[in-house]
Amino acid sequence: MRLRDLAHARSGDKGGTSDITVVAFDAAAYDALCRELSPDRIRAHFADLPISAVDRYELPQLHALKFVLHGALGGGVTQTLNLDAHGKCLASCLLALSIQAEHESPHD
Repeated sequence: MRLRDLAHARSGDKGGTSDITVVAFDAAAYDALCRELSPDRIRAHFADLPISAVDRYELPQLHALKFVLHGALGGGVTQTLNLDAHGKCLASCLLALSIQAEHESPHD
């Protein structure tokens, strides 16, 4: 299944750093996200970006994971020629990730 079957996401930026928050639709989906979405997996998914490190923060009360992708935006809005200088499309790109989960989507 795809990550979008279990969660929604939002991305933001600060300088050359992008952050992506993934919010599970429910507690069972959050457990699957915690198992499946490691910093290494996120970095591998965005292998074409100049990411120097990925930090993961768990927000269990919100059923959310926040990922900070250091260096992902190539210097930030004023220093890059990237079409998506703010990294707004990164959340949508992450939702295409295939994951293993034994969870029924509320959107089926």
